[in-house]
Amino acid sequence: MRKLKNSELNRKTIEEFKKSKKIPVVVILDNVRSQNNIGSIFRTSDAFLIKKIFLCGITAKPPHKDIQKTALGSTKSVDWEYFKNTKECIEFLKEKNYTIISVEQVENSKNLIDFKMEKDKKYAIIFGHEVKGVSQEVVNLSDFHIEIPQKGTKHSLNISVSAGIVLWDFFKNY
Repeated sequence: MRKLKNSELNRKTIEEFKKSKKIPVVVILDNVRSQNNIGSIFRTSDAFLIKKIFLCGITAKPPHKDIQKTALGSTKSVDWEYFKNTKECIEFLKEKNYTIISVEQVENSKNLIDFKMEKDKKYAIIFGHEVKGVSQEVVNLSDFHIEIPQKGTKHSLNISVSAGIVLWDFFKNY
């Protein structure tokens, strides 16, 4: 078995990516402090045809060398927009009929395994600060709360790992 060369991967150009049909999912980053995590989420969003990323609060914006280090150019393919406040972003998306989902450990959260994506809905998935998680205000504004099942001692995943798991789940079920 031979590894494929980069030239054999059938990668889209940025123009082809921009014209591609995206899944009806946007990502909201609620005060994410690590530029490496932000870049990694851009890259994951590119891989799974995410429609757009909303950067909110203290979340850094491209171009930034630490974002670029992990994004590997995906800040040019994935559309993004900045909001000074996550609440304003949610209100904006609710006006456009998005279902708002926080990825957070909260009372009565839905296990990701049990969440059923409805094909006729648009989703905004929120990932929060690396230490504090999704803010309580944002949790309160969310329509659903999804939790990634974990059985170890930490019950905590890096935000970029969480994004990879959740976005893959939405991508494969679309």
